[in-house]
Amino acid sequence: MPKQRILPHIILGIMRARKGMVTGKQITDFVQQDLGEFWQVAHSQVYPELKRMTAEGLITCHAVPGNDKEKQYALTEEGRVNLDQWLSVPSYETPQQKDIFSIKMFFIQDKADPRVRTLLEEQIDKVEKHLRHLEGRMAELFPDKESKDSQYGHYIILSRAVERNRTQLDWLREMLQGL
Repeated sequence: MPKQRILPHIILGIMRARKGMVTGKQITDFVQQDLGEFWQVAHSQVYPELKRMTAEGLITCHAVPGNDKEKQYALTEEGRVNLDQWLSVPSYETPQQKDIFSIKMFFIQDKADPRVRTLLEEQIDKVEKHLRHLEGRMAELFPDKESKDSQYGHYIILSRAVERNRTQLDWLREMLQGL
């Protein structure tokens, strides 16, 4: 069974959130800045996907006035319907993760192996930095109840990311103390 394409739905969601025409660069910037806490998309994936989505009738493509090289994209009614259908279907898939720390740790068999401490300390540093970033984004984007309510989905996903990092830090510190 072929893997479901998620990127088109991300792009459609961004277009709806931006409420107008967007360029490929604006899409990649949005992914990096607003979705980067929990989803990554390679820049090189976006433009081929925009071309496929245009051919599928989910979006339209227009030249940017005064710039022959840059294109703007807009959501079609078919794209809106497609996004709404996708948002309405429950997702039971486990997200794919590339967790190199866990893979490395899995293959170390001896508790006394000095790499265990090193890996734990490096992971703690990495998660602490990421948590500070997430908490900064939370303070910047959601300083009050009104901002939380107006973008509630974004707020709860960012809240989940903060809590997941806090819990992971607690666990990492506990494992390090157990050495």
